[in-house]
Amino acid sequence: MNRYPLWKYIVIAVALILGALYTAPNFFGESPAVQISSAKATVKVDPAMMDRVEQLLQKGGLKPGSVQYDVAGTQGSIRARFADPDTQFRAKALLEHELNTDAADPTYIVAFNLLPNTPQWLQSIHALPMYLGLDLRGGVHFLMQVDTKAVLNKRLQGLQTSVRTMLRDKNVRHSGISRNGDAIEIRFRDADTLAKGKEVLASQLSEVALTEAADGADLKLVATMKPQALTQTVENAVQQNITTLSKRVNELGVAEPVIQRQGADRIVVQLPGVQDVSRAKDIIGRTATLEVRMVDETVTRGTEETAAVPFGSELFKVGKGAPVVLYKDPVITGDYISNATASFDQNQQPAVGIDLNGDGGRKMREATRDKIGKLMAIVLFEKGKGEVLTVATIRDELGARFQITGMGTPEAANDLALLLRAGSLAAPMEIIEERTIGPQLGADNIRKGFDSTLYGFGAIAAFMMLYYMLFGFFSVLALGTNLLLLVALLSGLQATLTLPGMAAIALALGMAIDSNVLINERIREELRAGNTPQAAIAAGFERAWATILDSNVTTLIVGIALYAFGSGPIRGFAVVHVLGILTSMFSAVFVSRGVVNLWYGRRKKLASVSIGQIWKSGQA
Repeated sequence: MNRYPLWKYIVIAVALILGALYTAPNFFGESPAVQISSAKATVKVDPAMMDRVEQLLQKGGLKPGSVQYDVAGTQGSIRARFADPDTQFRAKALLEHELNTDAADPTYIVAFNLLPNTPQWLQSIHALPMYLGLDLRGGVHFLMQVDTKAVLNKRLQGLQTSVRTMLRDKNVRHSGISRNGDAIEIRFRDADTLAKGKEVLASQLSEVALTEAADGADLKLVATMKPQALTQTVENAVQQNITTLSKRVNELGVAEPVIQRQGADRIVVQLPGVQDVSRAKDIIGRTATLEVRMVDETVTRGTEETAAVPFGSELFKVGKGAPVVLYKDPVITGDYISNATASFDQNQQPAVGIDLNGDGGRKMREATRDKIGKLMAIVLFEKGKGEVLTVATIRDELGARFQITGMGTPEAANDLALLLRAGSLAAPMEIIEERTIGPQLGADNIRKGFDSTLYGFGAIAAFMMLYYMLFGFFSVLALGTNLLLLVALLSGLQATLTLPGMAAIALALGMAIDSNVLINERIREELRAGNTPQAAIAAGFERAWATILDSNVTTLIVGIALYAFGSGPIRGFAVVHVLGILTSMFSAVFVSRGVVNLWYGRRKKLASVSIGQIWKSGQA
């Protein structure tokens, strides 16, 4: 009656072993480390640099615990582990000085980091410690505001160019196109031309509202963006900024950054574990965009650095083909790039294929049509500084698609393509709030959260064993299993633990023990009704299951709703809450009955069970 088959005990044993393995990494702690990553889009950190880092540290008399290469991000990084924070600080200063010849324009970013001390054999099965949120680990918090005026201004500039192009392509003559605030005004000489122009624009610009007006002797067509189009423009800019920021913070080595929208035009960025605020700002504020420029061939090749640079031109000293003098006015900019992919040229050498939008393709055709045999340069701008990627001779008229050749390696082509696809921000942002949370405050929060969970567990255990005797002890074992499995799940899923998450763990303990209280009281009722101990145990577990299921399902619905409609800390609470319900159902019913069956199930003539005082009707 009260015996489990062997396979159920095997399931329990496997769950406990896996729970122990995936919980263990949280007790090994972390070591101070420094992370070396690239500060330039065209410089990649490769495994060969590990030897250089080790040599520099050895030269400075610093002995790292280990030096490892991390492939996370688009350009890789190297992490060196140290025994104490003092050595970590000295190593950072040494590497910054030795790796960057120009402190004003660093080639590499050297940032503080923390690396888990988890043994390699545990890491090989992906047993890693839980990520800790900003309130537990410390770090930096930024609240950034997107410049919506700049977004709309950029959109209106593009709209003005599109209007001029459409009217020219359809041979509709106008007497001038100007911008007046958020409106674009197109002047016409007569009503027939205005009507034709309005028809052309209305058929191609669905997001624009067109109204007619008089302007002295001329007729005027006023084009304004519809409210929903303005809202969508800002929405797209904010979403693109969030995507771009997500890619950039990988270079800081942040385990679990929080990048989320707040309101219509604000973005919250939380970087747990990062204490170097200036470096964080530098990475977040990075921009990378492409410009195609024509070479000023009035300057003789080879004399660029000594000759006078003509007005309207600019000298570039960095990159392939440099030094070279280029016209300041670009043929196209990165705004016209719709896609960038790594590919190969006709000689099977690595290249980057660039796809332009309609306006970009037209501009490229017009610029190259009469310049066959001339030189054209492709320049990558990052943090306001340009680097020449290539200087090539125009062989044919270029259109909406062209290639950047001479990339050297497929990895370099792939990195540049990634950077161009999401390298620049859609709109400028301003940091309006900045907070730094020290690691000591996080350590205090962890200690207090751990103590509250420990004391809560101890109080529950004492009450259950005093009130339910041996069955109370079984309940405490099930509760311990629940806690073990919950922490293991959070570690295995690499969920981020915050203070609300720790509160959810404490709450999960109270809710989990409630299931055991229901079971124990149901067994008491069966004994009170005169059933034998074995029958009472079987009936108690079976009849309590429906109540346990109902109560947990209703609570589970609330947890799912919190996750679906909440954000930030509320979602963190919801994740732990939902996982705690699932583990409690497994441990309170499946594990608890397994222990009871193991203890009492083989006794054929069971006279009594240790479940505390069983009060009967009329008993004093």
